[in-house]
Amino acid sequence: MSTLAVSDPTLRHRIRVAGVVQGVGFRPFVHRLATELGLAGCVGNDTEGVFVEVEGAATLLESFEVRLVRDAPALAQIRHVRSTTIPAREEQGFAIVESHAQGAVRTSVAPDVAVCGDCLAELLDPDDRRFRYPFINCTNCGPRFTITTTLPYDRPNTTMRGFALCDECAREYHDPTNRRFHAQPVACADCGPRLWFEGPTGTVDEAGAALAAAQEALTGGGIVAVKGLGGYHLACDATSAAAVDELRRRKDRPHKPLAVMVRDLDGARRLAFTDEHESSLLLSAQAPIVLLHRRPDSPLAPNVAPLSPHVGVVLPYTPLHHLLFRSVPAHPGPVPDVLVMTSGNLSDEPLCYEDEDARRRLGGIADAWLVHDRPIHVPCDDSVVRAQGGQELPIRRSRGYAPLPVRLPFEAVPVLATGGELKNTFCLATGREAWMSQHIGDMGSVETLSAFERSTRQFADVHGVEVRRLVADLHPGYQTRRWAQQQAVQGVELVQHHHAHIAAVMVEHAVGVDERVIGFAFDGTGYGTDAAIWGGEVLLAGYGAFERLAHLRYVLMPGGDSTVRRPYRSALAHLFAAGIPWTGDLAPVRTATAEERAVVERQLQRGLYCVRSSSMGRLFDAVSSLLGVRHTVSYEAQAAIELETMAAAHLDEARRYRFEVRGDEIDAAPVLCSLVADRRRGHPVGAMAAGFHLALARVVGDVADRIRADTGIDQVALSGGVFQNILLVDLVRTELSARRLQTLTHRAVPPNDGGLALGQVAVASHRALRGHDGS
Repeated sequence: MSTLAVSDPTLRHRIRVAGVVQGVGFRPFVHRLATELGLAGCVGNDTEGVFVEVEGAATLLESFEVRLVRDAPALAQIRHVRSTTIPAREEQGFAIVESHAQGAVRTSVAPDVAVCGDCLAELLDPDDRRFRYPFINCTNCGPRFTITTTLPYDRPNTTMRGFALCDECAREYHDPTNRRFHAQPVACADCGPRLWFEGPTGTVDEAGAALAAAQEALTGGGIVAVKGLGGYHLACDATSAAAVDELRRRKDRPHKPLAVMVRDLDGARRLAFTDEHESSLLLSAQAPIVLLHRRPDSPLAPNVAPLSPHVGVVLPYTPLHHLLFRSVPAHPGPVPDVLVMTSGNLSDEPLCYEDEDARRRLGGIADAWLVHDRPIHVPCDDSVVRAQGGQELPIRRSRGYAPLPVRLPFEAVPVLATGGELKNTFCLATGREAWMSQHIGDMGSVETLSAFERSTRQFADVHGVEVRRLVADLHPGYQTRRWAQQQAVQGVELVQHHHAHIAAVMVEHAVGVDERVIGFAFDGTGYGTDAAIWGGEVLLAGYGAFERLAHLRYVLMPGGDSTVRRPYRSALAHLFAAGIPWTGDLAPVRTATAEERAVVERQLQRGLYCVRSSSMGRLFDAVSSLLGVRHTVSYEAQAAIELETMAAAHLDEARRYRFEVRGDEIDAAPVLCSLVADRRRGHPVGAMAAGFHLALARVVGDVADRIRADTGIDQVALSGGVFQNILLVDLVRTELSARRLQTLTHRAVPPNDGGLALGQVAVASHRALRGHDGS
C-alpha cells in the first residue's frame, strides 16, 4: 500500500506584538528570523507596537511564532502576541517597512540602556572606525526614553533627527545582517554628536583633548559638570576629601551620601563588599546605583558617605563614562580611579538637562564642563536600588527602568495620578498599562513644579493618552493636589496616602481585583481621613476602599516641619506623651536649650501649634535622638538610617522590648520607658537600637496574626518609606513567616513616595470600575 504525500500548505499570518517592542531591536530580530526560515512578508512599527505579516509553509509559520517569543531580544517585554490568518500573496522576500503613526498609542517607550559589550569592545579597538567615539551605540544599547519625542520609535521622532547619517552609518542602518540595522541613535564621529570641554582657560573642541582636559581637572581636585544620557552630573575625585568637601559646600549638601562611579566591577569590589546578586545589578543593562556595604580599607574619602557603612556605587553606563576612566592615547596624564557622580542640581531642585539652564544653575558649582550636543528631550536621573534576600528593592526608579509600564490587574480609564510631595513620580495609565514616570524630585521649589508640569505633558504626548481623570493625594497642602485641581475640568479623585501605598504593593503582586490584604504602611507623613498626620497604619485594604484597623498611638508633634529636621523635638514629644520626665541625663533634653524646652512644653501642654501624629518615621527619629545617635538631620530619614546601621551591627546583643496593643492603638510608651531605663544602666546603644527593631517586628507579627484570626486573610503587604529599612523588613518577614503569613513587599516601584502614584491609579481605577468613591 502506498502512502499519499500531504503537502505543507502556504499560509499568510498577520501578527501583532504588543509590549515594550520598540527601541529594543525587535524589527531587525524579526527580519533575521523570517529570512532564516525563508519566509516572505514585512515588519514595522506603529502606535500599537510591532506589526508583522509573514507568509510561508504552515510548519515554518508555526516555528516562526514560537521563536518570535522564545528568542526575542533581551530588552523586549512582550505583553501579548495575536495572530490571524489572511489571504496569501505569493510574494518574495522579507522587508522592514515604513512605520505607521495612526490611531491611539498602545505601545511603550523603551528605557535607556547601558552600553553593551559589543559596542564597548569597538570603543576600545584602535582598528574600529568608532574607536573612542563617545556616543557609540547599537540596537542593543544606548539612549531611548531620553531622546524620544513621539511614537512610533523612529529616528525622525527622536532628538537624533538633526544628525544626518553619513554613507557608512546609512549602510549599517539598512543592512539586515548588521548590529546597527535600524538602530535609531546610530552615529559616528563623522556624522553624530560631538564632545567638547569648557574650562577656565577656554574651550577644547577635539574629543580626545576634551576628555584629557576633563581628566586633568578631576584629578587636580576640580568639579566638572558632565552631560550624560538624561542630564548633568557633578563629578569630582572621590578619594579627595578636599574635593568632596568643596562639592558639598557648593551644592549645599552637608551630609547626604554621594554616589560614586568606578571603572569596573573589580574597582567596585575594592570599594565595597558585593555578593553575586549585587554584582549582577551593577553589570545589568539598567546599571543602577547599588547601595553596597563599604569595605573598611576603601580608598574613598570618608566624607563621601559620612556616618554610613554603605556607599552607592554605579559602573560606567555610557561610552563617555568608560572613556573618562581610560588614558587618552595622544594626551598622557593622570586618570581618575573613582569619581563622585552626583545629580547635577542644587539641593531640592530638579536635574539640569538643558545646556543654558545647566550653566545658569550649576555655574556656581562647576569649575569646568564636559558637554555634548545631543539634545535630551526627557530628563532622567540615575536609579537607586538595594539588594535584599536575593531580590531587588527599588529606592529610586528612574533611568534604566522608566518608563516601563506596570501591568494593572484591571482596566483603567485614561488617568494621571500626580503622586506625592517628596520623591515625586507620577503615573499615566490606560487599559491595563500604568506608565510610571522617572524620578522628578521633591515638590518644594518652582523649578521642580515646572519640571513636573513639563514631564506630564511629555508623557501624555509620547503615549498619546488624553487624560480623562486626575488623581491626587488627600493632603490639602500638597503642590501635586493643587496642581491637579487647577488642571481638572470635572474634579479630582482624592486618595488617602497610606491606602495608595498598600494598593501599589497589591498591583505589583497582581492581587485579585476584589481581594483584600492586611497592610502595614509605615512612613513619616501622610494626611489622614481625620485630618491628623498618619504614618504608623494597619489597614484592611482592597483596591477601592480600606478600613483602618490599628495605628501607632497619636502623639502631639510641635512645630510641624521643624520637628522633622530636629529629631530631638520628636523625642521630647514622645517622652511627654509617655509620661517620662525631661531630665537632664537624657540626650534630647540636653540637646534642646532651656528656652526651647519651655516653649515646646507649653505647646504640648496646651496643644498649641501641634498636630496629632501616628507617624512611625517620627518614632524612629525619637528613638535615634533618645539613644544619642542623631539629633538633627540635613536629609530625609538620616536619623532612621543611622539607627538601622547601629542596630544591624548588634543584633546578637539585642535588648528585649515590647509595644503594647490596646484596642486599635499600638503604644510605644513601654518601649520608650525601657529604652530610658537601659540608657541609664549603660547598656550598649547598638543593643538597644537592635531591640527596638525586633520589638517593632514582633508587634507587626502579633497584630497581623490577630487580624488573620478575625478575617481569614493571610497576605500582609508592607509599604511606606520606613520599609526601605532592610533590617526591619527581614525581621518582619521572619515574624510573619513563623506565623505562616505571606509577606508582600515592593520589587517594581519604591516603598517610599516614589511608588505612591501607582497605588493612586489602582485605587481610582477600581472605584470607577465598581462605581463607588471608596473611603
